[in-house]
Amino acid sequence: MASESSTPLASAPGEVVTRFAPSPTGFLHIGGARTALFNWLYARHHGGRTLLRIEDTDAKRSTQVAIDAIIEGLDWLGLDYDAPPVFQSDRAERHAEVAWQLLKAGHAYKCFATPEELEAMRNDQRMNKQPLRYDGRWRDRDPSEAPEGAPFTIRLKTPTEGDVTIHDQVQGAVTVRNEEIDDYIILRADGTPTYMLAVVVDDHDMGVTHVIRGDDHLNNAFRQLPINRAMNAIESNWPDPVYAHIPLIHGSDGAKLSKRHGALGVEAYRDEFGILPEALFNYLLRLGWGHGDREEITRDEAVELFDLAGVGKSPSRFDMKKLENLNGHYLREAEDARLAALVAARIGETADEDLLARAMPVLKVRAKNLNEVVEGATFLFAKRPLAMTEKAAALLEGDAPAILRKIHDHLAAQNDWTSEALEATTKALAEEQGLGLGKLAQPMRAALTGTTTSPGIFDVLVLLGRDEALARLDAQAA
Repeated sequence: MASESSTPLASAPGEVVTRFAPSPTGFLHIGGARTALFNWLYARHHGGRTLLRIEDTDAKRSTQVAIDAIIEGLDWLGLDYDAPPVFQSDRAERHAEVAWQLLKAGHAYKCFATPEELEAMRNDQRMNKQPLRYDGRWRDRDPSEAPEGAPFTIRLKTPTEGDVTIHDQVQGAVTVRNEEIDDYIILRADGTPTYMLAVVVDDHDMGVTHVIRGDDHLNNAFRQLPINRAMNAIESNWPDPVYAHIPLIHGSDGAKLSKRHGALGVEAYRDEFGILPEALFNYLLRLGWGHGDREEITRDEAVELFDLAGVGKSPSRFDMKKLENLNGHYLREAEDARLAALVAARIGETADEDLLARAMPVLKVRAKNLNEVVEGATFLFAKRPLAMTEKAAALLEGDAPAILRKIHDHLAAQNDWTSEALEATTKALAEEQGLGLGKLAQPMRAALTGTTTSPGIFDVLVLLGRDEALARLDAQAA
């Protein structure tokens, strides 16, 4: 994904254009990833474009590390964009230009109220139990009344009567009285734009037609629309965007999503939890959107099926167990060579990718994440003498060494080192000794892997190879 900043051309008539606009003050968390996904899917479903804007105007909190992590996380999920990312901080002059346009046209005004005056105003409102809103004290005053050279902000002259209804594609019709929206600042005294102004200008200049975001931004829509409509009155080419405010994600207990629930960066699911990107893609898709009872939906199917009508109005609940179960499905579907490379990277220098690829059909069968595959593959690269778990060591006590000696000698005489032939030989020995197969398989597993859990014991013998398997059995035999 490109990293240079640019402003895409406005959308063609009838074209759908969405945008994902994260603030780079942290990693790409799970809620942001879902918002990005819904924007991407909606645009792809309608044959439109989806754009990325990095809202990095908070210079103190925005970091390059976070920008890189966001872009890397989007790439990992397979969310590509139709133009290089736009960096909001590069567009401050354009934002200020619009503020001055609004001022010149009478849709905004200079406010010379000092910080001390504004704080006194808020204190009075608190004492009188009134809403904390700017009281419009400079709305109709002549700027000449201010001391010469006094600093000022530019405030939007918002409508004071009537109401505004947004026909939100998820929330339905939402109405707010205009008197509830005060004349807020669009350009600070130092000449820098506020968030409200920057968002509206960028959405217009990028040709965004559909604003799909979390419902914590629903109130912002009622503050951003007046800027849009004031500019439309000036230039007549600032149509209202279509809004779709998605309910937030909650934890499995219904509480606000936190780190203990899984409110982590996408990279944590990849690196710490061993989740595949297609599994997280599918899980986030189903987190607040549905298509009948279907759980497993491919990327291509998602593009074909997704629309905003399927987004629910209630908060969805994040469930790590469901994610892992879905991930298990995608592990079983994934190509063995791809999984072998991912697992080898986790194991390190001792890993043999070719061996892992051969072992993958039996390693991935019950695994729910890559960490479990790694754990299951550890025996392949263990060095003798094997480290034993406490339970494995217990299986090697008593008459186990004598049993292992017989197993070793029978297998050593076996020329056909296939799972079928090895199983037949071991079963024949079990019958000869009057023992159940488990009585032989349990100490065999401990001797061969150092644990009590592994793929099928005959698969283990084949994967280790004749020489190594016999050497491990010999090391524990009497």
